[in-house]
Amino acid sequence: MDRRKFINRTALSTAAMVAFPSIVPAHVLGKNAPSNKINIGQIGCGRIARDHDIRDTIRFDQANYLAVCDLDSKRAADAKLLVDGFYQEKTGKAMYDRTKVYEDYREMLLNKDIDAVVISTPDHWHSQPAMEAALAGKDIYLQKPTSLTVREGQQLREVVQKTGAILQVGTQQRAMPQFRIAAELVRNGRIGKIHTVKIGLPGDPAGPEAPAMPIPSNLNFDMWLGSTPEVPYTEIGVHPQADYSRPGWLRSRNYGAGMITGWGQHHYDSAAWGMNTELGGPISVEALAEFPKSGLWNVHGDFFVKHEYDSGITVYTSGGYTNGIRYEGTDGWIFVSRGSYQASATDPVDKEKSSKALNASDPKILESVIGENEIHLEKIDDQHGNWLDCIKTRKAPISPIEKGHKACAICLISDIAMQVDRKLEWDYDKEVFINDDEANAMLRREQRKPYGTDTVKY
Repeated sequence: MDRRKFINRTALSTAAMVAFPSIVPAHVLGKNAPSNKINIGQIGCGRIARDHDIRDTIRFDQANYLAVCDLDSKRAADAKLLVDGFYQEKTGKAMYDRTKVYEDYREMLLNKDIDAVVISTPDHWHSQPAMEAALAGKDIYLQKPTSLTVREGQQLREVVQKTGAILQVGTQQRAMPQFRIAAELVRNGRIGKIHTVKIGLPGDPAGPEAPAMPIPSNLNFDMWLGSTPEVPYTEIGVHPQADYSRPGWLRSRNYGAGMITGWGQHHYDSAAWGMNTELGGPISVEALAEFPKSGLWNVHGDFFVKHEYDSGITVYTSGGYTNGIRYEGTDGWIFVSRGSYQASATDPVDKEKSSKALNASDPKILESVIGENEIHLEKIDDQHGNWLDCIKTRKAPISPIEKGHKACAICLISDIAMQVDRKLEWDYDKEVFINDDEANAMLRREQRKPYGTDTVKY
């Protein structure tokens, strides 16, 4: 072959490679080919990211962590070590050093190599980065609660529906078989007509007074505050600097609503699965709650919430019940909980009281087989794995934004009812309180610019 023919043939081969589709069939290059990987960026590198989200995503072969991001540079550096260490052990390459570190997630979203992001930030930083990630063409795994306010959740839902992003809400009880089994048994009438649901959720304790402290040089505190009011820095109001134990922001109303949203979205989502109200909601809510009279922490302590549904079901929620969900029907009851499962080592799980994952008034109820022509609910093995699979198939994940938002809204209107201390009528389709301007004003919060979902253009 002469030199000219060789050059022409090489040029044609190169052109063919450039035109080759970016998603190469698995049978051509194998299941672990680079084209089959989902490149992931981690937003928020605290307790829940390290103990749960990173760990439970990175273990899948199709997941490829490229970057980590946190407003605390120490936490970002620790996350890089965690990810690099995982791949160093997996690949056998000494001194693996590929994971990119960002402080500002918006810079990360400009990285076109990243396909998807996992958002494990404090609650007040959930909706905005999720919206911006969807608008940047990324798929999203979003820790619950879905939003800080009902309005934020509505905005996020609008953006996800507009962009077609695959968003999975981190309500991982959907992947725990006992919750699906309980819901299937209830949906198929094994305890007769359901009339009552009792949900056990703990409250949070009051905290000490907390004087202002110097802001650590490794923390971008202004951006950490985001859309919330500007307040002095104190360590127990943010997160520990020395470890990854449970952070203090969880108990501050500026950044969330306490356990009613922290675990409430898990249990309200699971209960809706059993009641067949995932895209609906209650028609009324009333609540009683104790709030701290002093100290930095100001979310609810002991509480009691009542929801009424147009199906005739009444749902009661209180720390006085065992943590979990008890469905009561005309022919018996079923109780379901996480058992001894913990997403994080510092979850407030009472293993003594929560050791039984599934129970019933009659053991025969749990032995009942769901027939071929009865209701079968979606079965998955892992919440993060289901998200990764749906990124490939573009099918809806088991916990999409529509269901996640509805479950979160129940938490948020419960918190509002705790504050106003009167019965509120709720239109779950329009997502407004009926004839109550004061309560409706609490469905959104004023946002401190330049942060907040109201600043996102879509």
